[in-house]
Amino acid sequence: MAEKREAFSLVELILVVLFIGIVAAIAVPRLNFAVISKHKAEATARKIVTDLRRTRRMAISDAAGNDEGFELIMGGSEPYNDYEIENRDTGETVDSHTIDSGVSCTGGKNFRFGPLGNLNGGSDTQLALSAEGKTFTITIIPATGTVKCVEN
Repeated sequence: MAEKREAFSLVELILVVLFIGIVAAIAVPRLNFAVISKHKAEATARKIVTDLRRTRRMAISDAAGNDEGFELIMGGSEPYNDYEIENRDTGETVDSHTIDSGVSCTGGKNFRFGPLGNLNGGSDTQLALSAEGKTFTITIIPATGTVKCVEN
């Protein structure tokens, strides 16, 4: 009568791990990490668009008590690496975010929304984001404060 095996031997386990390691060493350099960077640009553009719309919405909803509005301010020099939303009446920072280091963000620095939701005078109207050949342009229409994002 033959013995019944119920487990793998150490040699079999080492060979399987070695085989998986060789396959991974061949496959990883062939992965296209540029695709991941392209998605980072899109995700960052969507986040900034959302925060611009949020800044506008806060300016409108707080209009009765705040005639200065709210502002989204890009931090540092171009390419920007972060931004914050500020209550212009109190000077309080409402929120702040960091831009992924793989994404280049250039263009306007200050986006000031008044109580009617429009951009105040002196505000910038455009931002450009890019990573690995994928570029997005964010535009704000001054008269209405409408925020648009287009992939170039």
